Amino acid sequence: MTRREFTLEFKREAVALLESSGRPLMQIATELGISPSMLRNWRATVNGGARRSRTGTRAPSPSASPMASPADQAAEIARLRRELDRTRMERDVLKSHRHLRGDAQMRFRFIEQHARTYPVRLMCRVLQVSSSGYYACRSRPESRRALANRRLLQEVHRLHSQHQGRYGSPRMHAALRAECHRVSRGRVERLMRRHGIRALARRRFRPTTTDSRHQLPIAPNLLQQKFTVSAPNRVWLADITYIPTAEGWLYPAAVLDLATRKVVGWAMRDHMRTELTLAALMMATQRQRPGPGLIHHSDRGSQYAAEAYARQLALMKAKPSMSRTGCCYDNAPMESLSHSLKVELVHQRHWATREEARRDLFGYIEAYYNRQRIHSALGYLTPEQAERKAS
Repeated sequence: MTRREFTLEFKREAVALLESSGRPLMQIATELGISPSMLRNWRATVNGGARRSRTGTRAPSPSASPMASPADQAAEIARLRRELDRTRMERDVLKSHRHLRGDAQMRFRFIEQHARTYPVRLMCRVLQVSSSGYYACRSRPESRRALANRRLLQEVHRLHSQHQGRYGSPRMHAALRAECHRVSRGRVERLMRRHGIRALARRRFRPTTTDSRHQLPIAPNLLQQKFTVSAPNRVWLADITYIPTAEGWLYPAAVLDLATRKVVGWAMRDHMRTELTLAALMMATQRQRPGPGLIHHSDRGSQYAAEAYARQLALMKAKPSMSRTGCCYDNAPMESLSHSLKVELVHQRHWATREEARRDLFGYIEAYYNRQRIHSALGYLTPEQAERKAS
């Protein structure tokens, strides 16, 4: 077996890849097709040479001899450039290869898609498949399963784009089934994982805090974390959140129907006074016209304990209910709405003005959340569908 020779440039690039990627030495060595001990020695040599150069001792170059002719030096430089280009191409292919896992068919499709960018033999070597296998795969007709997966992947991409990356595999599966696609949840999950299709990353949940340091009357907790309701307009939940803009904070207040998860009332202001929450309640009342006995649950904020708010609830013959101090779980569905709003919209935008934020929030609540976004708590129906089903 012929001993493999590596240029100094190749060694330096290998060490640079190792030190910049943050991945284990064993993994890098396997990807480059060299032994771990070889890469370990290269790292020691390159780092040792760098230390010597800093102390003023120049290390001799093995690739350029002082006795070499100008033609030989030019040939060596050209060879090193080709080696560097090949190493860079291998690195690019390796970066693109991360989501392919162990599926040979996916690797073959990747090679076919990038055949005009990288040499086929180089990609086959980096992806650890044979070039004969690749050409044989190209000549074979596509299997029924592969054809079905390709068509299913197109539908997944369409829905992922339609919902702006907000759907993970459970909602994606439900959305596909709603469109009469006969497919299992596991198959959808595998397909999304193989092709790197993910829902928007969720940040750590931090519930909003409420200032309940006031002397206003506090209502008892009638809900007691019982979040199952048989019909709409029996239990409403209310809360305020905050949205950053370059102009300053925008404060949306919302009223949520617990049975349908529909936002039945909302208001947005640049302040958190009682007028904000009262405007959201009035919208919900005009739209839904609830009967007597409605339970209205909120936190203990002064906006909900205020006399004007209590008077409006009394006119509606509604029963006020409030969470315990510092317990966000007493109003968990409302906290979930605020969290979805932040993850799916607020964290993806930067608004210059409050008016821009208002437009996007309106579109999210009325056009998307109430009418398009399916909810696992509703059996993967939208709030509008759940309301029609209950009526």
